[in-house]
Amino acid sequence: MTIKPDYIRPIDFKHGRVDMNHGAGGRAGAQLIEELFARAFDNPALRQGDDGAALDMPAGHRLVMAIDGHVISPLEFPGGDIGCLAVHGTVNDVAMMGATPLYLAASFILEEGFALADLKRIVESMAAAARDAGVPIVTGDTKVVEQGKGDGVFIATTGVGALPMGRRIGGAQARPGDVVLVSGTIGDHGVAVLSQRESLEFETQIVSDTAALHGLVAALLAAVPEGAVHTLRDPTRGGLATTLNEIARQCGAGMLLHEADIPVQPQVEAACELLGLDPLYIANEGKLIAIVAPAHAEAALAALRAHPLGRAAARIGVVQDDAHRFVQMATRFGGRRVVDWLSGEPLPRIC
Repeated sequence: MTIKPDYIRPIDFKHGRVDMNHGAGGRAGAQLIEELFARAFDNPALRQGDDGAALDMPAGHRLVMAIDGHVISPLEFPGGDIGCLAVHGTVNDVAMMGATPLYLAASFILEEGFALADLKRIVESMAAAARDAGVPIVTGDTKVVEQGKGDGVFIATTGVGALPMGRRIGGAQARPGDVVLVSGTIGDHGVAVLSQRESLEFETQIVSDTAALHGLVAALLAAVPEGAVHTLRDPTRGGLATTLNEIARQCGAGMLLHEADIPVQPQVEAACELLGLDPLYIANEGKLIAIVAPAHAEAALAALRAHPLGRAAARIGVVQDDAHRFVQMATRFGGRRVVDWLSGEPLPRIC
């Protein structure tokens, strides 16, 4: 009777667990890559099996690259998991430059003892998100740390995109008079994760908004003349308030928001009141801020609302001259307050 070596036996994804051999660079690691990562992420570039990928870029474009780390807890939450989040977050970072995302690279840090069934589910979710976005994962890396020195799995993703020559979209491009738009309700992701983490139950389930936004960005840019969109940003950690403060610092101007115009789901607002949180500072993973020339604001807003990911888009404020670079808000009660930077970390490990 011939006994096959252990490495030839298929991996037991139902009962197996990550062990140090999976990160040692030997047969066990090669088998994990072959039976899980390569199978899930399969595409011609990845199939080459090299340490990197040679990538084609469209003529007349500049290269855009972004990197994002994901350490969210819990790993799965209403509306998503760390796998799809790792794809969406990096695709969106590239898209906010006005670029078309083309490729992704992924790095996994696995903890010894992590269930292979959970890893398989996360990887398959990540693969589905990449396929849906049309942005393949073309290269990657896997490492394993000892039990107790990680937290299941951390994922870092790098995205590469193509930016047309001459297009300038960024925080420094915003200018006084510009209109501030947001593509939908804020705070959904952060509250969804927090409710799962703390086992909170609400009358209506709050679901993360995690989504790839490059299709929404493409629809917006196609609806207005080149140069009409000055700034794009996804308000992730620190939420809408912190993101707008970052932009104000970049462009050297202030902003005036209108509280009544900022869209927040009633259940998110109620949860924030219960927990003593402000939706303005809660992370989002499927929303964007667009700062647009005033002459094209209505066309931009209509384009956002015509897309499935922008149906609740709203005009929420304007950029204004302010040497102090303050973000201010006209409240529902007729007053005005400064919307400052996030202080502290009320929601750690949110993305």
